[in-house]
Amino acid sequence: VTPRRFVRLANPRLSDLITEGLGTDKWVADLELLKGLEPLAKDDEFVKKFAAVKQANKVDFANYAKREYGFDIDPNTMINTMVKRLHEYKRQALKILAVIARYADIKSGKISADDVMPRTIVFGAKAAPGYYLAKQTIQLINNVARVINNDPDVKSKLNVYFPWNYNIRLAQHLIPATDLDEQISQAGKEASGTGNMKFALNGAMTVGTLDGANVEIRERVGAENFLLFGVTVDEVDALYAEGYEPKKYYEADPRLKAAIDMVSKGAFSNGGRNTYAPLVADWLTKDWFMTLADFTAYCEIQGEIEVLYRDPLEWNRKAVLNVANSGYFSSDRSMEDYLDRIWHTGPLA
Repeated sequence: VTPRRFVRLANPRLSDLITEGLGTDKWVADLELLKGLEPLAKDDEFVKKFAAVKQANKVDFANYAKREYGFDIDPNTMINTMVKRLHEYKRQALKILAVIARYADIKSGKISADDVMPRTIVFGAKAAPGYYLAKQTIQLINNVARVINNDPDVKSKLNVYFPWNYNIRLAQHLIPATDLDEQISQAGKEASGTGNMKFALNGAMTVGTLDGANVEIRERVGAENFLLFGVTVDEVDALYAEGYEPKKYYEADPRLKAAIDMVSKGAFSNGGRNTYAPLVADWLTKDWFMTLADFTAYCEIQGEIEVLYRDPLEWNRKAVLNVANSGYFSSDRSMEDYLDRIWHTGPLA
């Protein structure tokens, strides 16, 4: 990814803080210089400045979302983002089922209102025109948002938004404001992806599986600064080989069962029990990308995330280290690699 667009242009506050911390602006053309931020992750004053940058970006995003979409986003909540093409293997279904389970826990009193860490979930996605289950998932997410956002019992505690027509303009407002980035595709299915690089470079923490560029990001930023969960590629293969049975996961986890039952009984379709029947049937009989198998682990890591987020200094130290170790993902370094290893030529200028 290019630091000119996705940091310097999209996130001027962070750019200025990086330049202040490093004592030079040459990092814009040599992203490996970000390594110089590592010692500053131990400096409480720098970390507090970093947190202030993120908060100001969240306020800007809330204003932008109100102006462009009419959304009422509270910038004092965690901004939790999942933006990517809508596809079963990317598992937006996993995220929305976990959101439904959280909603059910709050409504039932299983989690007291005082214990809820306020969170704003933002989805962004497009799907192929004929991709029926993807379109159903988009509709479900929007209907879950409609129900949750209009329920006074969870107001200010949990909100869901799905801005339409996700594009670069929206990305340049949302990425700098994101606290937690979701990269939860099934292990072994993502070729690479660059969205996770942009989020890490802008100081978001990543929750994800060992898939695609997540593997390299985790290696670069440090396992302790990456929020890992889920079955591995080898475990996925073993589950396929033995005959994957999604319904056993549905029966084993009461929260998962409750979430799917809410969908099937019409809680998000005005009582219509057939609206999401194809989606529910796929989850319970096929679930080729093992959304149900990873649900319990996903909810557990989200619990750990909330504990960490309640410690702003520690959360932001880790976020600084994500920025400091994301230089490898610069498009400049990638082009130099191509010149050297593939095209066997030097720079043209």
